[in-house]
Amino acid sequence: MSDLNLDSTTDVEVVTDAEEELMKECEELWKGLEDCQKKLLLFGTETLTDSNAQLSVSLMQMKCLTAELSQLQKETPTVVPLNEDMLVTLGKEEFQKLRHDLEMVLSCIQSKNAKLKEDLQRQQQWLDEQEQIKETLNVVYSELKNQVATFPESRVFNELKTKILNIKKYKKKLLTALGEFLEDHFPLPDKSAKKKKRNVKESTAQLITLHEILETLINRLFDAPHNPYVKITDSFWPPYIELLLRNGIALRHPEDPTQIRLEAFHQ
Repeated sequence: MSDLNLDSTTDVEVVTDAEEELMKECEELWKGLEDCQKKLLLFGTETLTDSNAQLSVSLMQMKCLTAELSQLQKETPTVVPLNEDMLVTLGKEEFQKLRHDLEMVLSCIQSKNAKLKEDLQRQQQWLDEQEQIKETLNVVYSELKNQVATFPESRVFNELKTKILNIKKYKKKLLTALGEFLEDHFPLPDKSAKKKKRNVKESTAQLITLHEILETLINRLFDAPHNPYVKITDSFWPPYIELLLRNGIALRHPEDPTQIRLEAFHQ
């Protein structure tokens, strides 16, 4: 009878040692799993490209399987007696482990849901702002459309035509006044006057007035702004050219002194 009790005590001690060893191994594995979970939470979610997603997932699965295989090879399987108390204890432990795993999964899902809610709120706020901008633009478009409807094209064309006619009349008036002023104060030289030097041949070209010279320079400036220079001919009286140059009204060509241009006062 004493031998039977001794054997049963020894079995209990062996079972207790195996249980403690198994608990230690489970705790170490669980700590490693928690560390990995923390690192994953710190890294956050990373978006993989379509070309590398499948390869990255396959490499991660291979690493996990390799680590699991290495751990299983290191472990020595222990035989646990299948009595009722031991099964209940192991069932409780498995249940607690499963509960802890589910709690961690629930916490991770809740964290992701909170982040998704924040993203949804930001997107909704952006959508509301875009809707307000759209409404404002629609109001502005309606106002502009009404303004365009109240001003028909024919009316605008007639107004522009009237303005152009008024400008042409004003331009003609200014040119007439300028011509009268120049004819009064800058007349052409007297053709009957004798030249001081008789050896100088008389020019056969007909001289033009200062008004005509200025009009030629003005037309050239606006018709060909890229090359506004005019060639000095015999019809240009030299005193008129000198008068324009000295008063800064005209400028000589930097490379050809026989060409002059009007100073661009409008620029």
